[in-house]
Amino acid sequence: MEIINQQPDTKIYLGDCRDILKEIPDNSVDLIITSPPYADQRKSTYGGIETNKYVEWFIPISEELLRVLKPTGTFILNIKEKVVNGERSTYVMELILKMRSQGWLWTEEFIWHKKNSYPGKWPNRFRDAWERILQFNKNKHFNMYQEAVMIPTGDWAKNRLKNLSEADKRRENSKVLSGFGKNISNWIGRDKAYPTNVLHLATECNNKKHSAAFPESLPEWFIKLFTIEGDIVLDPFMGSGTTNIVAARLNRNSIGIEIMPEYYSLVKERFNSIIESNNQTHNESRSHRQSNTICKREYSFIPREPNKENGNFKTT
Repeated sequence: MEIINQQPDTKIYLGDCRDILKEIPDNSVDLIITSPPYADQRKSTYGGIETNKYVEWFIPISEELLRVLKPTGTFILNIKEKVVNGERSTYVMELILKMRSQGWLWTEEFIWHKKNSYPGKWPNRFRDAWERILQFNKNKHFNMYQEAVMIPTGDWAKNRLKNLSEADKRRENSKVLSGFGKNISNWIGRDKAYPTNVLHLATECNNKKHSAAFPESLPEWFIKLFTIEGDIVLDPFMGSGTTNIVAARLNRNSIGIEIMPEYYSLVKERFNSIIESNNQTHNESRSHRQSNTICKREYSFIPREPNKENGNFKTT
């Protein structure tokens, strides 16, 4: 085990998450955010799980995730159906139903709109420009810090609130009898609003040496929404390590698990580069360090790999 005695703690493991998750204590993780290999995709790296076997493959993993997640925690799953023989596969819907039978609550569904998606079409459909972000919880009451992801109200508020009518100053119920209503005057003096469940985020365009790297803005949004500093974030399909890197920058502890040795080594390289930049910045100027983003954080980087002799973990 390699330890750098700095905070926050970042632990990464090389191996199969189905095995490594068993070492994580019960009710110890605040947020799980991950994007597992999609069905029949990434065959050259992750083997490609067949659509008709995907639920069977994932359910033992979600069982362990249910165990390690705190009662107040949240599980964020990025996944997308593929097209098979001209129609959408149902494996994601089947997985949701199976996870609900495990005890998960399917609390919410976010849409990740890929705002820089390249145009295109097929004979019977258009290019995908969105993906599912599924939210699961163990209980109806969980930690959620909505103020952390509020957005600017924009110029519409300045124009709309200049001249309020009498109707704007009282609650107006929906005319379609939905039970919802609004009071425009409540927006006076506000400069921020709560977002919707549609996230307009660009895909990752830089070369992260991984075929399906997260954009940093995606895990960042959910880490801010569901955790506070010092909490523990877990990514059981670590890939290029973006979730862990963002967690460290936001002063959250994190755990990453990756089965592919080349991606595991890539994450080590990325963290080593961050640590070197951090040390260089510290030596150059303390005041300059305060203005940095990812360089101003300190990390505890703990990679582990299996001991081939007895199956246990050994120091690397």
